[in-house]
Amino acid sequence: MISSWRRRRAARRAQKVVLMAGSSDEEEAAASDQVELLTMPNHFRCPISLDLMKDPVTLSTGITYDRGSIEKWIESGNMTCPVTNQPLSIRSLDVSPICIPNHAIRRMIQDWCVENCSFGIERIPTPRIPVSPMDASEILNNIASTSSRGDRQGCIQSLAKFKSLVRESERNKRCFVTHGAGTVLSSAFKEFSNSSSSSSSSSSLLQENNVIVFEEILSVLPFMFPLDEDARSQLGSPIAMHCIVSLMRSAGLCTRRNSVLALKEIVSSSDSGGNQVEALAVIDGALEAIFELIKEPICPTATKASLVITYHITTLHPTPTNERIINRLVEIGLVNLLVETLIDADKSISEKVLGVLNGICNTELGIHTAYDNSLVIAVLVKKLLRVSDLATDFSVSILWKLLTTRISRNENEVGDDALVEALQVGAFQKLLLILQVGCGESTKEKATELMKLLNLHRDRLECIDSQDFKDLKRPF
Repeated sequence: MISSWRRRRAARRAQKVVLMAGSSDEEEAAASDQVELLTMPNHFRCPISLDLMKDPVTLSTGITYDRGSIEKWIESGNMTCPVTNQPLSIRSLDVSPICIPNHAIRRMIQDWCVENCSFGIERIPTPRIPVSPMDASEILNNIASTSSRGDRQGCIQSLAKFKSLVRESERNKRCFVTHGAGTVLSSAFKEFSNSSSSSSSSSSLLQENNVIVFEEILSVLPFMFPLDEDARSQLGSPIAMHCIVSLMRSAGLCTRRNSVLALKEIVSSSDSGGNQVEALAVIDGALEAIFELIKEPICPTATKASLVITYHITTLHPTPTNERIINRLVEIGLVNLLVETLIDADKSISEKVLGVLNGICNTELGIHTAYDNSLVIAVLVKKLLRVSDLATDFSVSILWKLLTTRISRNENEVGDDALVEALQVGAFQKLLLILQVGCGESTKEKATELMKLLNLHRDRLECIDSQDFKDLKRPF
């Protein structure tokens, strides 16, 4: 920290010398006056960052710091004053040190900024007072009480206050998380879902007044991720997931994005995620809604969330019901969509797409549909060693399922054509490299078996060309 300050001081001095070099006496005097005017008073600097304080606060030791700097210091586990090394007084309500806003210093800094505005210095804004634990508890209690009474308007008003405070600062967000905001929001969503389901028809789930409160809850819920187990249990109830799926199918883009993020949180973080994945997959229109988010992307975050949900669906424990679910995904065109997406996908998308495709190839219909796609073998071979170790493992597994399944069914002519195609696009060389650089035991066994099959057809074409790998990007 000290060396950084010394470097900045040396840089300022060097800049002063450069400005004054070659100048006349008058210009030199003017430059000297300018440097003098722009010198920041030491008591305006934060002792930690050495930068101008934007929100000065004073600790119990009497030392003033910028709020952001001292909070980072405390969050790192330090409970002493950085300057005096004295222990900090603790507030009993939230077990955090007492930071008193120093309004006098803040006004002095603002006045200094205004006086020097001609030199490009902007006035620091008056900071908002962080939410107190008492205020956070009051807002959350209002959300809980209004949702239990079915008071949509009151709940929406409390949610608006909640959203405004959470967006103001990271500190406010942490305060709400500490007081169980995730559970309160999830419970409120479930309460309104239950009240909606008790109406005369299922279509009333998305009446206008219901949609508004659902959208408001989902808009602030991502701020509370990851949710605890109780919150995931509330949000993952069957009636709540029905409402989320309905919103994914008929609401606006932002709500569809927030809905799929909520579903991802339910299925990927819960200890009982398997049961909730099965419950989600059998909801009418759920698979189609997730498919549409992959086919017509809203944003990368929503696409990745949709792929994660689909991955959990395709990796369910093999049962006749789960196989029918995967076959439904194949029937609506997911395999071809995944192959097309894989062509120009980045690392994160590629890993998720390959994971989903690997799960789909656990079924006979999935293998048959993937094999019928003319691009699948070339694209899979291209992804070997080019994305990541995980993507390579998935690609080898899919190739193994596609090629060995054809051979085992005595479809020799079709299987031979596929092996020749794999040789033509360089599968043998890449599999050999995978074995040389090392891989997991399962991937090693599959790669070895594939190489044995490919080796039978190497005499049918020249398949080794060192130039094929001159631009190969390896993940090691």
